[in-house]
Amino acid sequence: MNNTTEQSLPSTPPAVPEALSPDGGTPPGTPVITVEEVRRDPEVIAFIQQANESLRILGYTEHGQRHAGLVGHIAENVLERLGYDQRTYQLANIAGYLHDIGNCIHRQNHALSGSLMAWRILARMGVPPHECAIVMNAIGNHEEERGTATTPVSAALIIADKADVHRSRVQNPNMDEFDIHDRVNYATTRSFVRVRPEERVIALELEIDTNYAQVIEYFEIFLDRMTMVRQATEFLDCSFQLIINDTRFS
Repeated sequence: MNNTTEQSLPSTPPAVPEALSPDGGTPPGTPVITVEEVRRDPEVIAFIQQANESLRILGYTEHGQRHAGLVGHIAENVLERLGYDQRTYQLANIAGYLHDIGNCIHRQNHALSGSLMAWRILARMGVPPHECAIVMNAIGNHEEERGTATTPVSAALIIADKADVHRSRVQNPNMDEFDIHDRVNYATTRSFVRVRPEERVIALELEIDTNYAQVIEYFEIFLDRMTMVRQATEFLDCSFQLIINDTRFS
């Protein structure tokens, strides 16, 4: 419900939508921060761009605004398709967009550093503490070395992040210097997360051009990630399917 403003006070700022919270603890008048506002924030732009540049120099695939935007969109779509409330899937989009900003500090422990950086950014923007906590938890748990889905937002972020395998992520211009990550990403010409809510199924559909990488190479580098995705999918009370070149592997 929107707050009302008195007509006799023209200097009063326009009313803003109230943020939603499961426990109703958001004070009336708290603005709902959207992912579009997060995308436009100068700090967010600088941190994501620097994170991607640092990883590019180290030989990693793309972790910039393309990856951030896609992961946020997929995370939101997963929860929306499963029937979660609007603010929950909006927070999944925000968490997805911010999840890799810690790479501007260092690749190691970037989930932890990124969650703390996100806290500062979102608190400055006026996001209420309980929403900051949800986003921080999701960012802090998105890496397979130590992450575990414990909320719908964290589960959706894990699924979305690990699904982004695609040719467009390769930043190395010299194919002769491709490592296995470059080859597998370059070979992947289609990646799509399909949510079938009536069956409680989340499927990752991939098309891999075997002229550039073999399907077995995908499993060599992404098996731990797929195990993590399975846990996240089961947290959402769904089953996980991996489909590569029209062949189901789970």
